[in-house]
Amino acid sequence: MNEDQKLIYFVTGNIHKFNEISDLFNKENVDYILKQKPIETIEIQAESIKEVALFKLDSIRGQIDGSYFVEDAGFFIDTPLNGFPGVYSSYIMKTIGNKGILRLINDFEYSKAQFVSIIALYFKPLDKNFFFEGKIHGKVSKTIRGSGGFGFDPIFLPNIMPNKTFAELTTEEKNKISHRGQAWRNFIKFLRENNY
Repeated sequence: MNEDQKLIYFVTGNIHKFNEISDLFNKENVDYILKQKPIETIEIQAESIKEVALFKLDSIRGQIDGSYFVEDAGFFIDTPLNGFPGVYSSYIMKTIGNKGILRLINDFEYSKAQFVSIIALYFKPLDKNFFFEGKIHGKVSKTIRGSGGFGFDPIFLPNIMPNKTFAELTTEEKNKISHRGQAWRNFIKFLRENNY
């Protein structure tokens, strides 16, 4: 593989997300160079995060000469909100935020929620798309807690560490258990196994 082929592009306009992923990437022993590509993708309304990620990936096909990926995530409150906000997480965060979500829930003790992350990769050497998923279950906190993370992190209590919201964890603690961390580890494993 030549130097150009060793590049892999993360398609995102979010520099914070890129820096977080870049930091993780640099800690791994993979023979690829990560670069940000802030190309505008097309986001559709769909039933699943995977469908949204695939559409984003396909919407920029032909605009990048090489391998590239997008990352999409959603916060699903299964009980009592039947999976809401789910694929609409970004829009709901911008419109009603964490306070608005908390107003929709009466019984926090019996709430069930999950974060889902999908990394959708177009891998040029194989000319194919690949998907890497991560998922973590938990419940909704009665109050907004913590100053770390972003999005719905301050109201999510993971089952694996039920006394702290995602926003109360350090980045390192969160990456060890989070949906994004899981998807990321699956992605890195693929890159190690496909070092052309």
